[in-house]
Amino acid sequence: MSTKYDCGHHENPRKKLYRRLLAFSLGLILLILLIILITWLILRPTKPHFTLQDVTVYAFNLSSPNLLTTTLQITLTTHNPNGKVGIYYDKLHVYASYHSQQITLPTLLPDTYQQQKDDTVWSPFVYGIAVPIPPYVAVNMNQDQSVGTVVVNVRVDGRVRWRVGTFVSRNYHLNVNCPAYIGRKLNIINNNGLDQVGTAGVKYQLVMDCHVDV
Repeated sequence: MSTKYDCGHHENPRKKLYRRLLAFSLGLILLILLIILITWLILRPTKPHFTLQDVTVYAFNLSSPNLLTTTLQITLTTHNPNGKVGIYYDKLHVYASYHSQQITLPTLLPDTYQQQKDDTVWSPFVYGIAVPIPPYVAVNMNQDQSVGTVVVNVRVDGRVRWRVGTFVSRNYHLNVNCPAYIGRKLNIINNNGLDQVGTAGVKYQLVMDCHVDV
């Protein structure tokens, strides 16, 4: 009588099938990721173009001791220059600053999806009530007003995602800086704290290109 011994060389057919299915699944996933990567490298999405169209000043008053009250309505447009890539804008906040000092509270813009070659327009209000500013900033503001122009920076901070077909990228930080030249039409600075603008406001047609970092 002869006895057969199992030396472990004969693998269970079910285990072999599972192993082949796992290898096939991993290969398929790697192939899909490779296709997405190649498509991404070929398309190379271009960052959006932001333009500051106009600013309407309803209040911009400096009172003692160095308290600034600001009410602005801002019209911003953004253009998606990509022919095959859509853009998601998430949690965008817009605010105004002067000499790197934030002078208004941030206003949240609605989350937006932008199609290829499409344009989006936002017209938010930004407010700052009796915001304390450093004395040297107040001095600079008075000097700018004496020259005739005050440069306020409109800033946008948030996130963007790129969409290629059904693929959506991770979040990328978006930072936008738009210079707004105001002050030629009104006496903005008033140390008595009185509103020199009036309820109708003063509108500045600017059409200024913005600096965009993504």
